[in-house]
Amino acid sequence: MKIFLIGFMGSGKSHWGRQLSEKLQLPFFDLDEQIEQQEGKTVLELFNEKGEENFRLLEKDFLHIITESHDSFIMACGGGTPCYYNSLDYMKQAGTVVWINTSLDVLYERLRQEKENRPLIKDLPDEQLRSFILKKYADRKIYYDQADIHVDEEPLQLDQLIEKIFHA
Repeated sequence: MKIFLIGFMGSGKSHWGRQLSEKLQLPFFDLDEQIEQQEGKTVLELFNEKGEENFRLLEKDFLHIITESHDSFIMACGGGTPCYYNSLDYMKQAGTVVWINTSLDVLYERLRQEKENRPLIKDLPDEQLRSFILKKYADRKIYYDQADIHVDEEPLQLDQLIEKIFHA
């Protein structure tokens, strides 16, 4: 069983991935964390040094390496992962894709507090953050909508998430 969690940055993919991993006794991979460990740099540093395009290529490579070297896992993907290099199609062929959909208000509050660690928003003033989220969300929703399973994060319970995955 390979489960890929997708959704906007700040949607709770890593949080829910860790909980699913523990409950289902499957390995958990946070794609960004895997890249950071292997590259010895943060996502922010990689964006700053090599640019977004190079980061997206790294992301695709790590997605493939982890997927092809493990029979079962839960993976929290970066917010943009499904939007580049046919990665969404790749994930759908390899396993089950779950979209963790979080309200724009909740995303705004979370991201406002985490800006310094997020390369795409680190330099945005708070008053521009909401419009950035609205635009980027609209751009990415076409990909998120193609997930096998859609779940709204609030008020998501772990047992509900597991039930949806097993009934997909």
